[in-house]
Amino acid sequence: MVNETLAQMSNLFVYSAMSVYALALMMFCIDLAARSKPLQAAREAELVAVGASGGSAKPAAGGPEVAASAEGSLPRSKALGVALALTWLGAALHLGAVVCRGLSVTRVPWANMYEFSLSGSFVVVVVYLGLIRWRRGLRTLGVFAVGPVLLTLGLGVTVLYTQAAQLVPALQSPFLIIHVSIAFTSCALFTVAFSIQLVQLVQDSRERALAAGRSPKGAFLDRLPKAADLERLGYRFVAISFPLWTFTLVAGAIWAEKAWGRFWGWDPKEVWTFVIWTIYAAYLHARATRGWDGRRATYIALAGFAGVIVNFTVVNLIFTGQHSYAGIG
Repeated sequence: MVNETLAQMSNLFVYSAMSVYALALMMFCIDLAARSKPLQAAREAELVAVGASGGSAKPAAGGPEVAASAEGSLPRSKALGVALALTWLGAALHLGAVVCRGLSVTRVPWANMYEFSLSGSFVVVVVYLGLIRWRRGLRTLGVFAVGPVLLTLGLGVTVLYTQAAQLVPALQSPFLIIHVSIAFTSCALFTVAFSIQLVQLVQDSRERALAAGRSPKGAFLDRLPKAADLERLGYRFVAISFPLWTFTLVAGAIWAEKAWGRFWGWDPKEVWTFVIWTIYAAYLHARATRGWDGRRATYIALAGFAGVIVNFTVVNLIFTGQHSYAGIG
């Protein structure tokens, strides 16, 4: 039996969380825009001072270089404070949506793509909120964490939504808890790594331009961590997520043997899970053994996340296979 009241309450929580996340995203953007103005003004003042002294003046103390390097002690602006408060509120509403969805069907709420996206995106928010407790300088990355979450929820309610229902026989197994929970947690960590690595590439391009004496746009990036720090952080998230994805692959094979009598059947979902595993394995190998600690290795990681996106969307929505029951209905 399905408790329709709780199912509708879950939907209400989802739309409320999306509204709050949208406001949080806006405030994060306002914060970044506001932070870039003092840096730009300081840079212009420095250039004027250098020109007046014949080009021999050194950057003044407290100039943009100092501001850019002090990412761990960024002042907490009003916009950032509001954005963080809204993110916490959105996370609470998001949690309510996950819990109510599970209670409405008296099972774990990750038996189809909609529930997978609902639970996985919640993990992304939790990881971000936990991350900024560890490194306060990463608070300004909120736009790159809340943005993907809002996009995932929007895709979930518009394209992937499935009415609350009981499990089909193939999913009535303890492996649903083991296999799928690790899968969406791993995908969430890959998503966090992707956001960080994307910012890393943009930051790296800006740092290269500044080193060459050019004045690129995007002064707000001066308030974000340096490209090298972002690269190491992204690598750590992939290094944590990769064993989880490996477990997902192995646990899925064991479940397939118990449910269908074979460990591997070249199902599209199985194939793409292995493709993703191979790409991220290549990334970790290049990063750890060949010393690819910059853009080259990051491009491999981005290819891995592209595989995650294909696996989540194209494979689930277009291809027909043994995992089709977990799609939309």
